[in-house]
Amino acid sequence: MFCWLKLLNPGVVTPTGRVNRLIWGSFSRSLVLSSQRRIPEFSSFVARTKTCGELRSSHLGQEVTLCGWIQYRRQNIFLVLRDFHGLVQVVIPQDESAASVKKILCEAPVESVVKVSGTVISRPPGQENPKMATGEIEIKVKTAELLNSCKKLPFEIKDFVKKTEALRLQYRYLDLRSFQMQYNLRLRSQMVMKMREYLCNLHGFVDVETPTLFKRTPGGAKEFVIPSREPGKFYSLPQSPQQFKQLLMVGGIDRYFQVARCYRDEGSRPDRQPEFTQIDIEMSFVDQTGIQRLIEGLLQYSWPDDKGPLGVPFPSMTFAEALASYGTDKPDTRFGMKIVDISDVFRNTEVGFLRDALSKPGGAIKAIRVPGGAKYFKRKDIESIRKFAADRFNQEVLPVFLKANKNWNSPVANFIMEEQGLGLTRQMEIQEEDVVLLTAGEHRRACSLLGKLRLECADLLEARGVVLRDPAVSSFLWVVDFPLFLPKEENPGELESAHHPFTAPHPSDTHLLYSEPEKARSQHYDLVLNGSEVGGGSIRIHEAQLQHHILEAVLKEDVKLLSHLLQALDHGAPPHGGIALGLDRLICLVTGAPSIRDVIAFPKSFRGHDLMSGAPDFIPPEELKPYHIQVSWPTDSEADKNSLNHPHHPES
Repeated sequence: MFCWLKLLNPGVVTPTGRVNRLIWGSFSRSLVLSSQRRIPEFSSFVARTKTCGELRSSHLGQEVTLCGWIQYRRQNIFLVLRDFHGLVQVVIPQDESAASVKKILCEAPVESVVKVSGTVISRPPGQENPKMATGEIEIKVKTAELLNSCKKLPFEIKDFVKKTEALRLQYRYLDLRSFQMQYNLRLRSQMVMKMREYLCNLHGFVDVETPTLFKRTPGGAKEFVIPSREPGKFYSLPQSPQQFKQLLMVGGIDRYFQVARCYRDEGSRPDRQPEFTQIDIEMSFVDQTGIQRLIEGLLQYSWPDDKGPLGVPFPSMTFAEALASYGTDKPDTRFGMKIVDISDVFRNTEVGFLRDALSKPGGAIKAIRVPGGAKYFKRKDIESIRKFAADRFNQEVLPVFLKANKNWNSPVANFIMEEQGLGLTRQMEIQEEDVVLLTAGEHRRACSLLGKLRLECADLLEARGVVLRDPAVSSFLWVVDFPLFLPKEENPGELESAHHPFTAPHPSDTHLLYSEPEKARSQHYDLVLNGSEVGGGSIRIHEAQLQHHILEAVLKEDVKLLSHLLQALDHGAPPHGGIALGLDRLICLVTGAPSIRDVIAFPKSFRGHDLMSGAPDFIPPEELKPYHIQVSWPTDSEADKNSLNHPHHPES
């Protein structure tokens, strides 16, 4: 049985860095005193004297009072009591003098809440349970009290009992009792506390709460709007505290952080929620390297002891390198299968579609090598890969097999092996059982396709028993030198910010903002863990003139919406930069949970609904009158179209 004490009290790690000297001596002394307190007092201020999971042979003979839930009962002789700390076996008294105690403990339904008092005794020889942390002892009960009886449950509170996610969300207060949810939320709490300690106590950061009600801002994700009592005027829920933390830098709060609630009016996914939490950080007089070293130290300090130490500094890779080698800006570097440019091998090819690709600007021939693919893949896997490429990317992928007795090669693939097979084999180091997936086209498009197929192939190989991605490995990576702007999907002739409009350009590319802004690189950096983005930040623009030019001339935004920020930058704004870590996603990866909904106490469903309370809900028209708004109900055809845009998802 997992010991909660170890989880909640790993001990205070001695920081490698120097503790910043605080100005106020009394404040400093209080911090030192609080940090010396290492043993949590789980039974202070409450009715119990011990928790269910902490009792051992060393407690034999002690009189204890326990409170918890009835996990199960056996033959009306034993019951197992559970609390957040673990399990303990309770012996139900059988003698006539304790009939009232027996009645309470035998008749209370499973998951009822009880309080018991009694003596810690040894289990009879041969009846110890090595699978329980408390398996050497049991409680001989003297008194019992039923604190609350439990009605029939919609599902059993056992981790091996499979429940649909919709049912778990509907009865979230029951789902929270499960071992896994308890572990996830307590680990989250522990990591956040260590982050606060590292930032505030060791490095002088100030925890500042910023407003939830704000105004609509240009660009970025869609924001939730909140009606006000002033006709036609609305608040907006901020998608991040970005502007506030920059204003705090102008205000001289030169080291800010916040465990910030953020809101985006967008569809949910396994790693997205309409409301989510960030560890939000901003510093003055800092460069990109300074931010990166801070975050590496923060994660190293707050990393759970049972997950193994983190090696720092984290490796770094440019956006261009990530795209060329992995086909994505968030590469999973736990396994190989990198993308290789094999254009030179086929410079004189007679294969039409390869020759056509190389004749176009930016055209290239790319490939990945799948180790052992010929051994593990089935014909249907290859057909699925080719269909994926055609449906999602409108591109052809050629599977090439070196093995002579593998007759899945198309005539074109066979011709390739005859024509340039030796050069291909040498450059990609192909072994007999490998499969090469080859495609041709525009560089970025070809890399993106192979990046997706790389992950698809990894999934297929692991489904067949090949270990590629060790779940115990935490592979962090910095991705840097992103483009400052990207073409808009709906209108490629216009530009939008790759990160956000407050990101500073790369110092050597500033001149491009006035001539070729699409070529400018940014001082934006992402933190990637095992193929998922867990953080992103940048050095900010701190000069009003440059910020005004980017908003108005490059992004074509209404600068009046950001007049407050532009004015602030004109009043002695220091150089500054920051980052935000996605707390939900980070904890999800640390715990190995399949979805961020498993590390949030009360998450929303895939469609952004609270299945427990029924939110969002209708409001009567008379209650909307003070806000000067009324509902325009959609027609049946509009309602059908809306349901198609928000399909049900297996992740719920």
